[in-house]
Amino acid sequence: MGIRKIKGYISGLCLTLILALTACGSIESSKEVTDTRENPKIQIGMSFDSFVIERWQRDRDVFVSTAKALGAEVNVQNANGDLEEQKKQIDYFIKKGMDVIVVICIDSEGLKSSVEKAKEAGIKVIAYDRLITNADVDLYISFDNTKVGGMMSKALIDNGLAGGSVLMLGGSPADNNVSLVEDEFKKVMAENNVTILDSIHVDGWLAELAAEYMYQHMDIVTEADAIMCGNDDIASRVVPVLAEKRLAGKVLVVGQDADLEACQRIVEGTQIMTVYKPVEKLAQSAAEYAVALAQGKKIAGDNVIMLDNGDFQVPYVGIEPVSVTEDNINEVIINSGFHLKEDVYLNVPNKMPGKE
Repeated sequence: MGIRKIKGYISGLCLTLILALTACGSIESSKEVTDTRENPKIQIGMSFDSFVIERWQRDRDVFVSTAKALGAEVNVQNANGDLEEQKKQIDYFIKKGMDVIVVICIDSEGLKSSVEKAKEAGIKVIAYDRLITNADVDLYISFDNTKVGGMMSKALIDNGLAGGSVLMLGGSPADNNVSLVEDEFKKVMAENNVTILDSIHVDGWLAELAAEYMYQHMDIVTEADAIMCGNDDIASRVVPVLAEKRLAGKVLVVGQDADLEACQRIVEGTQIMTVYKPVEKLAQSAAEYAVALAQGKKIAGDNVIMLDNGDFQVPYVGIEPVSVTEDNINEVIINSGFHLKEDVYLNVPNKMPGKE
């Protein structure tokens, strides 16, 4: 055999071996891809009402980190207070084949058909913090909103409101939680002979609407002994208006969510209480339930009850809220790490614990 023929033979043999090895590599790669597709990560879609309310960012971060630790991926969408946009987001999640959809609804009554579409597609649905009425959700997880109303009213009565007058500046009328809070609040006010001067709601939880009302109805504001704010964001617009009229600290103000500014107002003396909602516990629990639902597990346990949401009985998990006043703010807010001591006492450093 000639040299050229030998070289040609060897080259051909090498080429054959290379192709064979490459083919083996292709088969192995295909196997890896197949294995990945056979064991995909759990996919969770999460649609927020908006991030106007301070606490929602904390809910989002805790939920996402917990879900990721459990091996799930979370697609977060912000509907910016637009119901139609939230419907589109749910449709998108359905199209993408999410395992679970978590909804912080804009309108408690506006998503029934969206939930039906998701359920028809075999997707589990969780109503987070706000109930979706007349819809067959797989879980509703929130705080006990009746207790929130009770805590607000108790704080006012404990501070001498019995027999006085109160102005109610509530949140969005489309939020089912608002009526739960206000029904209990009004009940306690009636039991203590408190006159409700007026009761309004701000669409979309837009706190500036509460300030506008106050400027336009100063005659009512100056008559009020107390103002019940639907949340701390609303209180953040109410207190400055009171300050302009030299009424801050004289008119009793309550809210909920334990926003940083609300905690600052409590130690300053311009807001007497807020309701702390341990959002870490809520978000962690919701993420754990979402992963469990995606794995085909049933929601059960001593902490789960069945709740009537209109057309359906749905599993409900309620997290306990905590009333926060100047007496327990260090224990509840600072010691838990919810807010830093330096931030809470930023405007009144002389009152900071540990100061001489």
